[in-house]
Amino acid sequence: MEPIATVTHISNGKFDAVTASGHTVRLEGGAKETGPSPMEMVLAALGACSTVTVVEFLEKMRQPVTSLEVEVSGERAPEPPRVYTTIHTHYRIGGDVDEGRVERAIALTEDKYCSVHTMLAASAKMTRTVEFV
Repeated sequence: MEPIATVTHISNGKFDAVTASGHTVRLEGGAKETGPSPMEMVLAALGACSTVTVVEFLEKMRQPVTSLEVEVSGERAPEPPRVYTTIHTHYRIGGDVDEGRVERAIALTEDKYCSVHTMLAASAKMTRTVEFV
């Protein structure tokens, strides 16, 4: 198995993660002055995976989406390991889009095509709302 990411300790709770595609992300375990925490990145990964996939589906459906923002929030277990127990995804979508097609694109994304969502749904209760702007 080839590494997908290499994480190197820099100093004072700061770490650089380098992905297989060559991108570097600074992470922090404490103060979060120069980068997000690993658990923040989990939510960001879910938002990114969902956004990319929903937009791809809507474009294939020829829906004139003009904006999509996904806000992801989560509640963590009180004791270690402090995994996410509940995750809520709020979709804000703009454009003259058909609401039924948007719901279908989101369902396909969450139920089948977003690997991050599928992985997290194995251990957390997943909920969502959709707002048309």
